[in-house]
This record gives sequence, C-alpha cells and structure tokens, in this order.
Amino acid sequence: MPEALGPTSELGKRVMVLAGMLAEATRKTLAEQDLTGAEFDVLAALRRSGEPYRLKANELSNSLLLSTGGTSNVVNRLVTRNLVVREPDATDGRSTLVRLTDTGKAHAEKAVLANTKAHADVLDKIPADALDAATKALRDVFPHLPD
Repeated sequence: MPEALGPTSELGKRVMVLAGMLAEATRKTLAEQDLTGAEFDVLAALRRSGEPYRLKANELSNSLLLSTGGTSNVVNRLVTRNLVVREPDATDGRSTLVRLTDTGKAHAEKAVLANTKAHADVLDKIPADALDAATKALRDVFPHLPD
C-alpha cells in the first residue's frame, strides 16, 4: 500500500520505536530506584516546582494529568515512605499542600539523574551533530502539532 507510506508514517514509526526504547530505560531505572512511574512523576514535579518544593494537591493533579483520587493514592504511598508530607494551605483552608521532605528531595534528584543517564545511554551512539539536528527538527515540528 504505497499510499500508506510516506514521511508521516516513517516519522511516526521512528518516534514510536525511540519512545519505546526510552520508556524501557525509564522503567528499568525507576525499578532500581524503587519507584513507580506515577511516584517518579510526583517527586519530579515537586522538585521542579522549586523551593520550598511544594504544590497544592490539585495543582499537582493538573500538572500530571492525573485524577485527584489517583494523585491522592500516589501521595499516600509517598507519605508512608517519608518522601512527601501533606501540609495545610495557610491561604486556603480547603486546600492541602504536598511538599517534598529532605529525603524525598534527595530521592527525586537521584532518580532524575539516573533517568537522565539511562536516556543518555540509549542515545550515546548517535553523533552529537545528528542528535542536535534531530532535537532541532522536533522543536520545529512540535508547534504545529494539535493541542
């Protein structure tokens, strides 16, 4: 079916293969860090938020595209492990803040760095100029994608 083949199908397939490789590297790395993908996402989002490394629970849910119930379940597991704490929001009595503990911050940073290394290992055979060109090309493509 030549009409089904072309630049869009080739790009799509290549992106999916690469995404699969990166996802597998992440899966292995997170297992070594004793984290699920959702736990990693919560820790990374809180770390990325900057000091004091806390977000309102609903902001966390929205940023991760998780339901509030799903986020609450993940946060409960992280609270049990002393990686995050829940705090009342002094500005809104109806809201709760989720904050990284010092242990959680250290674990988040270790996991992010390990995941970065795992991704670099997947891509390490790509010449720097080809990697730069691919990154630039995808930057040029992304603004044209649907929301």
